[in-house]
Amino acid sequence: MKTTRREYLATIATMLVLLSTHADQNAPKIPGQALDGKPVHEAYVFAHMKHSDYGRLYYSASLDGLHWQELNGGKRISEEYKGHADICKGHDGRYYLVGNNNDEDLNIKFWVSDDLLSWETYSSVTPALQKTPGYEQARNAIGAPKLFYDDDSSRYILTWHTPHVSDDIPMADERFWASQRTLYLTSKNLKKFDKFPQRLFPWDMATIDTIIRKQGDTYFAIIKDERYPSLDCVTGKTIRLCHSDSPFGPWSELSAPVSPNFREAATLIPSPDGKVWYLYFEQYPGISYGLTVSADLNGPWFQPSGNTSFADWDKYSLPPTVRHGCMLPISRGEYDALVEKFGIAAE
Repeated sequence: MKTTRREYLATIATMLVLLSTHADQNAPKIPGQALDGKPVHEAYVFAHMKHSDYGRLYYSASLDGLHWQELNGGKRISEEYKGHADICKGHDGRYYLVGNNNDEDLNIKFWVSDDLLSWETYSSVTPALQKTPGYEQARNAIGAPKLFYDDDSSRYILTWHTPHVSDDIPMADERFWASQRTLYLTSKNLKKFDKFPQRLFPWDMATIDTIIRKQGDTYFAIIKDERYPSLDCVTGKTIRLCHSDSPFGPWSELSAPVSPNFREAATLIPSPDGKVWYLYFEQYPGISYGLTVSADLNGPWFQPSGNTSFADWDKYSLPPTVRHGCMLPISRGEYDALVEKFGIAAE
């Protein structure tokens, strides 16, 4: 019987799928899992928004930092909260959550929780943007406030991005995003803050979604390079890192990208065995989360396969509608309490 060209190509395609699937099943797992003993980090929570409900608070949770399940039947955790959820554990062992209604809302708000199960209003601050040294032309806009608690100095560091273009340039205009710079305030208790913000970086380039983390004695700023990608700027719209001996700099030169272009909203967690870093970031447009992995925040980094429609290839997975947020390690007891109260959404 003569084989048609279409049948031949279909046979080859099937063989390639079978070979690739078999190869991936034998591929190494993502490192960092505590396979031979009790994990250093027992569980994780992901506080995030959803594509269909931008700026509101949802939870997903994980026991391995790689496979995430949505909580609360996919419903909001709080009806009050608005913002790009970012949480840190603070000076008194409680959790602090930061947000604002939108970029035009200059009032940054904080909530507090003992256990992540419920949130209470705590405080707020309205930064004096035009009093920022060297940035007096700041526009009245505050994007995606983030919060880091520095144990060494017993201070909170609140970061956000603010543009410096005129009010008649809309947010959808690339000039608006190209003018973004990262500003910060500090506080001992999130009640009293510095009199005016400071610029976190000296560079004359657009940065947004900045988070600060620490590895050993070294501070790392994880940023989105907000310039538009081109042949003259191949790093535009990627996730990059820099480091310093202080959370306020001076900062090293920015690393090469650790993500493809058009990625943002980076969030970082340590692996269950505490030896590897999992750095997640959002792909846009088109909603999907990617992952890059390293044993050292200085790199090198690699990106495993995951969060696709090919289950045999997926080494990690997230609910399909999750958007901007933050991940943090929690105890197994805290995980169990979250699941008991909210339940795990059916897949």
